[in-house]
Amino acid sequence: MEPADMMAAVTDSMRERTGRTLEEWVALVQESGLDPVDQKAVRTWLRDVHGVPQNSQWAVADAAATAAGWERPDPDGYTDTLYAGSKAHLRPIHDAVVTLAEGLGEDAHREGRGTYIPVVRRTQFVAVAPGPRETVRVGFRFRGEVPDDERLSPAKGFAQASHWLHLSADADEDDLRSIGPLLEAAYSQNG
Repeated sequence: MEPADMMAAVTDSMRERTGRTLEEWVALVQESGLDPVDQKAVRTWLRDVHGVPQNSQWAVADAAATAAGWERPDPDGYTDTLYAGSKAHLRPIHDAVVTLAEGLGEDAHREGRGTYIPVVRRTQFVAVAPGPRETVRVGFRFRGEVPDDERLSPAKGFAQASHWLHLSADADEDDLRSIGPLLEAAYSQNG
C-alpha cells in the first residue's frame, strides 16, 4: 500500500477512531498555538493531550503542516537533508547503495522519509541512512531465510529492517559490490 493510500484509509476512519474528523483536528492544531509545521511537536501534543492513536497522529500532523504551507520533499529533498553538513561525505556511499537496490528490477524505487530512505517494490526491502560513527546504515527486510553474512546483525527498531550492517565512510567498490547478494535476497523476499 502506498503512503497516500494509507493516509486516505486513516483519514476516512478518523472520526470513528478519534471522535473528530481530520478537518476538525487541523482546526484544533491551528487554535492550539503550536507551530503546525513542527510535526513532531504536533504528534506529541496529539498523543499526550488528546490520546490520539499513532497513525492518526501522523495524518493530523501532516495535514496541519500542509495547511500551513509546508510541502513534502521529494526523495532527493529528504536525502539532501539526511546528508547535510557533517554527514555530506557519506552521501556517495548512500547513493551507491540506493542505485544498486533500484537496479534490481523495474519495480524497485526509492521513497522519502524523514530519517531514512527506503527502497520498495511491493513492500520495503532495504532502508539506507546515516549510521553511527561515520557509517551508512543499510537495513534489510528478510521475510524468509537470512543470508549467511558475518556483517549482518539483527536490526534494532530501524525502518522495518530485520537485519542491518554498517558501511564505513571509506567503503570502496568491492565493499559495495559485496552487499549485492544481500540486496538481492531482500528484494526477492519482498515482492
